[in-house]
Amino acid sequence: MSDIIISAQLRDQTGAPVAGPDQPLQATLIYNAKAGGSEHASPDHLVEKLHQLGYQPVYRATDSEEDMRAALEDVRGHVFVAGGDGTIRAAALYLAGREDVVLGVIPMGTANNIGRTLGVTGEPLEVIEEYRAAAPRPFDLGRVAAPWGEDLFLEACGCGAFADIITEYDPEEGKSPLRAIQALAKVIGDFDPPAVPLRIDGEDSPPTSYALLEVLNTRATGPRLQLATHADPGDGLLDVIAVDAQQSQTLLAYLTALARDEFADLASVQDRLARTVEIPYHGQAFHIDGEVRPPLPGASGTVRIEVWPAALHVLTPNAPAPHTQEQP
Repeated sequence: MSDIIISAQLRDQTGAPVAGPDQPLQATLIYNAKAGGSEHASPDHLVEKLHQLGYQPVYRATDSEEDMRAALEDVRGHVFVAGGDGTIRAAALYLAGREDVVLGVIPMGTANNIGRTLGVTGEPLEVIEEYRAAAPRPFDLGRVAAPWGEDLFLEACGCGAFADIITEYDPEEGKSPLRAIQALAKVIGDFDPPAVPLRIDGEDSPPTSYALLEVLNTRATGPRLQLATHADPGDGLLDVIAVDAQQSQTLLAYLTALARDEFADLASVQDRLARTVEIPYHGQAFHIDGEVRPPLPGASGTVRIEVWPAALHVLTPNAPAPHTQEQP
């Protein structure tokens, strides 16, 4: 892990967790000093703001995944993560399935797909202030079992066009939603995929050539590609977004829809809710959030993707009461 991360355990002057009348006031701050908005909110700024909410924090620096694991291994209470989607993902994977932990997202990256889906936006200090009147809500994860192994995702998993987009987009040149949209449009226009059958919640669909095949938990993935217009990461379901290559629309149509957050409403886009999705595997590349699982020539099998309902609990300002959705 190349990011610089600072963790702060919120305790009193003696080192003991601070206790309030209803529950212990303890939390952990994970801070990515390389995130996009870090110049506007240093660890000292965030610690001071948390102090105003009733904490007496101290912090220590960590600079590796091992240090983050150690910082979160026995953590309880609230975990505030200040950084981009990658930092949030790294922390969330350690916290998945922990009933005694609530995650608070402080978006400081470029895309901030997770924060935007939750409605958590603004400057870091403003976000912390909004958490003064916040409530926890469930946040699902996606589980993947595939020939290359097992994975978890917060945002999305898919094959085909988006795996090619990561190469075309080249994040090493700097993150840019506009360049990402242009790359998506180019790849969709040039992509010539084989026809594959999908199995969604146990039901088979006819073999179809998909220019884009994504299973999303959040509304957007990558550099703010808003593919799942209506996604709710706490509904116990995943959004399956597929573009039929035989019905592909014009470049302008895709660019306009992405800009307006109307991608899933296009005629060539299939949008289904699912608990499980099975995709035939013939060695093609997949992506898991922003990471690529490279091609395995000659390999075959099935990629099974399923929702892990309420794997996390996240703070959301003015959060609605959790609800369940009927089987689609």
